Amino acid sequence: MKRIYTLLLILLATLLAGCSASKEDGIREWMVQERNQTKPRVAPINAPKQFIPEPYTNAAAIEPFSNLKLTQALKRDSTQVTSNAALVAPELARRKEPMEAFPLDAMSLVGSIIKAGQPVALVKVDNLLYQVKLGNYLGLNFGRVTKITETQVTLREIVQDAVGEWIERVATLELQERSK
Repeated sequence: MKRIYTLLLILLATLLAGCSASKEDGIREWMVQERNQTKPRVAPINAPKQFIPEPYTNAAAIEPFSNLKLTQALKRDSTQVTSNAALVAPELARRKEPMEAFPLDAMSLVGSIIKAGQPVALVKVDNLLYQVKLGNYLGLNFGRVTKITETQVTLREIVQDAVGEWIERVATLELQERSK
């Protein structure tokens, strides 16, 4: 029976120790105090700038969306298109040559020969060798051969510039040295 009283006393002491304040309660109290003492510092928002509307002073000028201004612009554009079309129209009307299916950067000049008193360039494309004469067409930009020398082929191309107008430019294919 003494043993039972001893066990009950130990059990009661353990229960009372569990009900006492622990370190965790102290931490909780400290956190509450710190939270109450800390105040957020928020910078105040600046007042919005005052909007001052600008008066429209170009009321007497030509309206940007007027029919008169639009027709003048269309007339100007149509004259440019007809002058540009005259440059490219013959090129569009003719039959394309086989070498016009390849871009110039895919071609390489590998040599030149004189055939019947006329210079002929030897151009390699996709491991095939082509003979190119004066007046033949090369490349994707209506490039017509204007001059053949031992080291280069000169072309006159018709391309569109940044504004969309057709212009002529000179391009060349140069003889490439073979690296071993």
